[in-house]
Amino acid sequence: MTEAFGTRLSAAVARYGPLCVGIDPHASLLASWGLPDDVSGLERFAATSVEALAGQVAVVKPQSAFFERHGAAGVAVLERTIRDARDAGLLVLLDVKRGDIGSTAQAYADAYLDAASPMQADAVTVSPYLGFGSLEPFLTSAERNGGGVFVLALTSNPEGPEVQHARVGERSVAGVMLDHLRARNADASPQGSYGAVVGATVGELEEDVAINGPLLVPGFGAQGGTVEDLRRLFGHVWDHVVPASSRGVLAAGPDVRALRAAAAATADQLR
Repeated sequence: MTEAFGTRLSAAVARYGPLCVGIDPHASLLASWGLPDDVSGLERFAATSVEALAGQVAVVKPQSAFFERHGAAGVAVLERTIRDARDAGLLVLLDVKRGDIGSTAQAYADAYLDAASPMQADAVTVSPYLGFGSLEPFLTSAERNGGGVFVLALTSNPEGPEVQHARVGERSVAGVMLDHLRARNADASPQGSYGAVVGATVGELEEDVAINGPLLVPGFGAQGGTVEDLRRLFGHVWDHVVPASSRGVLAAGPDVRALRAAAAATADQLR
């Protein structure tokens, strides 16, 4: 069986530090790199990002939507980007935020987590708001293939609290999701493979995020989250924190050396 994602992630973070860089080829970044907003620009952007980040960071996080918006050709670039990044030794966390039920959820899991899929990533993001049980196909496929699953819990967008802070008896919805993850990761060492997404800009953290699994923390860098925010919110679980930045690093492109320098400088802030 493939080594568990939680184990592989811990090893990569020990070697390169916890930084995760998002590969988000939205139109404004393509333009700032002097690239056309088409498939050729997408290909150049993705390939340059992988070249620059390999050997510099532990994890890259392609945002699927920015590839999908270019149609089938864009999805082909995403497939190639996942393969090239993994071949270069990067862990690939595919940001797809999928959430469905039954056979449809299983089909998504087959697409992104199964070893037989040409789009297999190391981990994916998922939405639990059809009920945590709806995620079972993702969790089972991840366990079978050595993959990881990151579940939306306390996101940084201002609309999130109306669902995530809603109460289920004495618990918030987010708290219930974290409880499920804690149970799934019980007894795993050095950490489990089932993580939570918790934003760096949530303000105050009222839920227990010690889930013995990784915490993907978007919102660090250009979105306003600072190292001080990370220390204040997550200092007690620092060994599990994976801060994510996209524009804060990618704005340095398209020069490969400049991108590497930006990634190194951001990683140094987190050490």
